Amino acid sequence: MDIGLMIDGDYGARQTQLEAFDTTLRTAERAEALGFDSVWLAERHFSAPGSGALIPSIASSPLLIATAIAMRTSRLRIGTAVLLLPLGHPVRLAEEVATLDHLSRGRLDLGIGRSSFPRAYTGYNVPYEESRERFREYLDIMRLAWTKPQFSYQGAFYTCADLNVLPKPYQQPHPPLHHAAATPDTFIAIGSAGLALLVALIGTPISDLAPLIATYQTAWQAAGHPGQGEVRLRLPIYVAETLSRAQEEPYTSVMPYYERLRQGYLQNAQQYEGSERTARAVQLATLTYEEVLKERVVFSTPKQVVERLRHLQQALGLSGFIIEPNVGGLIPAELIDHSIQLFTQDVVPELRACR
Repeated sequence: MDIGLMIDGDYGARQTQLEAFDTTLRTAERAEALGFDSVWLAERHFSAPGSGALIPSIASSPLLIATAIAMRTSRLRIGTAVLLLPLGHPVRLAEEVATLDHLSRGRLDLGIGRSSFPRAYTGYNVPYEESRERFREYLDIMRLAWTKPQFSYQGAFYTCADLNVLPKPYQQPHPPLHHAAATPDTFIAIGSAGLALLVALIGTPISDLAPLIATYQTAWQAAGHPGQGEVRLRLPIYVAETLSRAQEEPYTSVMPYYERLRQGYLQNAQQYEGSERTARAVQLATLTYEEVLKERVVFSTPKQVVERLRHLQQALGLSGFIIEPNVGGLIPAELIDHSIQLFTQDVVPELRACR
C-alpha cells in the first residue's frame, strides 16, 4: 500500500509566484519527513487565479519541479499525475524523463494522460480531437527511445529517423508507467496495455469505481499479464478531531470547485465527446454537499478515515492512495497542515499495520 501526497502547485491570489514555488518545495520536504511514500505533481497550464481554472496553479513544468524535489529529498518517490503527453515532443520528453530518473537515483514514477479538458491544448495550438492518436504515437516513441540503441518511427504526427537517444533511464527498462483513466474505454485500453492505473474522483463518484476497475482487471488478465494490475486512487482527504470540523472547514473551497468543474464540462461539451461531458455537467448541476461527502471525498475523524480507506482498499483492490489535501485550492494553509499532520500521525500507521 503506497501512500502518496498530491501536490497541485496551488497559487493563491495573495501569493507571489516565488512563494507558491517555495510552498510546493517545502510541502515535498515535509512529506518525506512525515513518512509519505511518494508525492505526485500535477501539470496545469494557463491556471492563474481568477481565470476559471479548476485550481490556480504554477505547476506548468512538473519535471522541473520534480528535479528540485529530487535534490531536496533522499527517500521519497516522485510521481507525475499526470504529464500531458500530446503537448510536447516525445523525443525531448524521453530525454528529460531519463535525465530526471538518473538525478533522482531511480525514484521517478511517470503518470501519463491526455487531460479531460481542451484548455491546455488550445493554448498550445494542438487540436484536442487528435489527442488520442498523438498520445499513442508519443508513448510508442518514448519507449523506443528508452529501450533501443537506435530507432526510427513513422507515424501520422511524429517521424524519427535513426536516432540514438541518451541518456537511457536509470530504472530499467524505464520508470514505472501509470496511466490516468476517466472513460470506460480507457480503463479497458490501459488494462490491455499492461500499465498501472491512476483513478481520480473528478468526474467519477466512488460508487462507479468498482465496475470500471473490474473492466481494467479483466482486460489485464485477458491480455495475459500476470496478476490483476496495479491501481492507485487519487482521493480528497481532510482530517479533523471532530466530524463537524472535518466537514465544515473544507466546504467553501470544495463546492466552488465542483461548479468550476461543471462549467468546464459545459464549455466543451458541444465540440468534444459531447454526450459524456453533458451527462457529467447535468450530474454536477444538482450535486449537494451531502453527496460530495458520500461519493467524492473522505472528510472525517482519523478513526473514520481509517475505516473508509480500509474498505475502499479491499473493495477496489487498490495498490495505493494519493491524497488530495486541498480540493479547490482555497483551504487555509494552517488547516491543511493540521489535516496532513493528523493523517500521518493517526491514519497512516493504522493503514500500514494491515499490510
